[in-house]
Amino acid sequence: MRGVAILAIMLHNYCHWLKGIVRENEYTWQQFKFDELWHLTLNPDELLPMHLVSFFGHYGVPVFLFLSGYGLVKKYEQGKLPEIGLWRFIRYNYLKLFRIFIVGFVAFIMLDAITLGIHRYTWIEVVGMLGMFANLFEDPSHVVWPGPYWYFSITLQLYILYRLIFYRWRHWGVMLAAIVLCWIGQLSFENDPVTLERLRYNFIGGMLPFGMGLVLARYEPRLVKDWTITKSPSLIIAWAVNLILAIAFCFMCSSSFGNWLWVPALIVWGTIPLVKLMPERVLSLFVWLGTISAAIFVTHPLVRKVFVRPYIQDDLYAGLLLYIVATLFLSWLVKKIIDQMPSPKL
Repeated sequence: MRGVAILAIMLHNYCHWLKGIVRENEYTWQQFKFDELWHLTLNPDELLPMHLVSFFGHYGVPVFLFLSGYGLVKKYEQGKLPEIGLWRFIRYNYLKLFRIFIVGFVAFIMLDAITLGIHRYTWIEVVGMLGMFANLFEDPSHVVWPGPYWYFSITLQLYILYRLIFYRWRHWGVMLAAIVLCWIGQLSFENDPVTLERLRYNFIGGMLPFGMGLVLARYEPRLVKDWTITKSPSLIIAWAVNLILAIAFCFMCSSSFGNWLWVPALIVWGTIPLVKLMPERVLSLFVWLGTISAAIFVTHPLVRKVFVRPYIQDDLYAGLLLYIVATLFLSWLVKKIIDQMPSPKL
């Protein structure tokens, strides 16, 4: 799932910059964007794959948030770790994220400073980026740069909420209440895109997939465990039906604001059968992508800045191919650097 999610994010963050490619509804929702995608889907051309990953690719982030919630339960509730205090928990998880973040951030700001279109930070924005609280600032889309790095702040927020609330009160009703409250909070600002964007940059926008991961890890039924080790024809059909339904509902729910808020849940639902249906060779490729996903995440903004400008309106697929090759190779190198850095200790 990490491999699928990072590939979607990597492709999205390149394709949505290109001229003539439909843009996504990520932090705010606009009807014309879905209408444009639907028209292009019914009247496809050679750029349809780019339109689809541009519109839906950002949903790789909810998949990572889902996996984060799932992993926290497995590590801190079902593992053999002793209970740790709040400060120790925050310090460990901040340093774990910072170890990945700093390599990509330093490389990006150095490249950014010597290429066209430099982003000028204020000192407080630099502190916010390093402290992973830049999402809390006003107009976060113009503070968090490179844009994909907003993920570090929302993840740290959800980690802290987990330790403060969901680690202590583990009943599914607590998690459900948090999801519903966050949904209502977003629903209330349909006509206020500025506030809605700010909410969705922070934990309110990520609570749904994160909570799904927590709940699944805690209440994973035995049937699901059995599915992981069997591939009967009937089970394959069941996974295929689930995948088709998830795709259909993703399109349907993307067409209206209230339903759009639930699309992350559908994306997670669809990603699971997608992985289950992969042939072994394809699965092994995505497993490998998953192993370098952190490096890809912090590296792809650098490569995008190099290739997107010369290929922004012509030879789109040539630019995309060069971007993919360069990103994967550079990410492989960056992972080696990250692996050499000291790991934080609990």
